[in-house]
This record gives sequence, structure tokens and C-alpha cells, in this order.
Amino acid sequence: MKANYHTHTTRCQHARGTDEEYVLAAIDAGFEELGFADHSPWRYASDYVPDMRMTIDQFPDYLHSIRALREKYKDKIRIKIGLECEYFPSMMSWLRGLADGAELDYLIFANHHAGSDEHCPYFGHHDLLELYLPSILEGMQCSDYAYVAHPDLYMRSHCVFDAPAKEAARQICREAKRLDRILEYNLLGLRKGKKKTPKGEGFYPHPDFWRIAAEEGCRAILGTDAHAPEQLYDGDYRRQALEFLGELGIEVVETFPMRR
Repeated sequence: MKANYHTHTTRCQHARGTDEEYVLAAIDAGFEELGFADHSPWRYASDYVPDMRMTIDQFPDYLHSIRALREKYKDKIRIKIGLECEYFPSMMSWLRGLADGAELDYLIFANHHAGSDEHCPYFGHHDLLELYLPSILEGMQCSDYAYVAHPDLYMRSHCVFDAPAKEAARQICREAKRLDRILEYNLLGLRKGKKKTPKGEGFYPHPDFWRIAAEEGCRAILGTDAHAPEQLYDGDYRRQALEFLGELGIEVVETFPMRR
């Protein structure tokens, strides 16, 4: 089965295209199942206004739109509704209530910030491995999430796969194996390539991270991480990813148990 569960919408403020355009692109690209997992809203303790996720007020429209598309195209593709969420311990009860009330199909764990984005900068732009590692290990303990998105995101800012980066990979992958957590091989990072950006950023998915994942016996899932409809035409990247993971002997899963 060809599926993708990491699809964004314009509500996150850094994607483009209508919700329907993503669905039509997925159908045209031969997907059998498409999951929307836009960046989760959060109920902040302050008046902080984020610039990379939907607001709570936008959440009902997100549900209404994707549910309508699920019904409209039910004979052509199966559509699931989820969210891509950090692990913010003080807000997890609220998130569970939101997910249960909306009858979401799944949640993805993405370690973008520690504690809250009110206080911690984005790990992809700031080399904060000393915060990234304990926060991802803590979040992986939470059973609410279907899988761990881009677990090697820290390599975007850390850049060099040195001893600390290697130790972080070892701990993340060992814990993923112990907890039976699926790790996402992120095709957005693959599309961006291995060349450093003008900001001096590194890249992910990092091959050395995934070599350690293979040594630890981890499972993987491919995630398109689409921020534009045309990114769902990712056949070359999927083949490249599957070939690499196959060479490493990593089991690639297509889907996972849903919340409902």
C-alpha cells in the first residue's frame, strides 16, 4: 500500500496549496491512503502567538475541510486526520482532550521545541543538542503518538556527525527499539539535499544516524512531510529512501494502528 501520513496545510503558515489540491495530487500520484497531520495548535499559558502552526480557532475549519474531502473522495482514496505535535508535558491533558473530542485518527510526535515554543527556539535553526536529546527521549515515552517524525532533525543545526551527534543517535535509536517506536525517514529533508544552506545548516535524514538505527534494530516509516501539493509526486525520493533503508536491513512499515 502506498500511503503518506505527514501532510500539511496552509494553516501552519509555511505551506501552500488548498486542502483539495493535496488530495488530488495524492490520487494522481497513486496513493491509497493520505493522512493530514498539520502542526498542532496549543493552548499557551501566555498570549504567545506562534508563526508555524494553526491557531485553536482554525482547528474546527481544519476538521471540517478534511472530513468533507474524505467523504467527497471516499471512492478514490482513504483520508485520515491527525496532527503533528511536540511533547509539551504541561499541555498533554489538553491535547488528549482535543484529539479525543475531534476523533482524530492519529498523532505524530515531532521534537521541534523543548517544553513549549513560547520559551525554546526551533531545534532546526539552533544547535541545542543538550536540550534536543532529553526532550525527544522524554516524548518517546508518551504512548499517544503513532511514530516519531524526523528523529534526526538535530543534524540540521548540529551539522557535523561528531561524537555528541553519534551518542544522541545511539540513545534515540536504542530507546525507540526498547519502546517499539517507529522512526520516520523524512522525505522533506531528502528533497532539500545534502548541500548546506546559506544559513550554514546541515541536513537530514542523515545516513550515519540511520546506520545506527539499523544496528539497534529500529523500524522506519516514510514521511513525505508535504508542504505543497506537488511534493506528493515523490516517487524518486521514495525509491531512493527504500533502496537505502533496504541496504541497511531496516524494516519499513506502511501504516500503524489508528487511535480509533
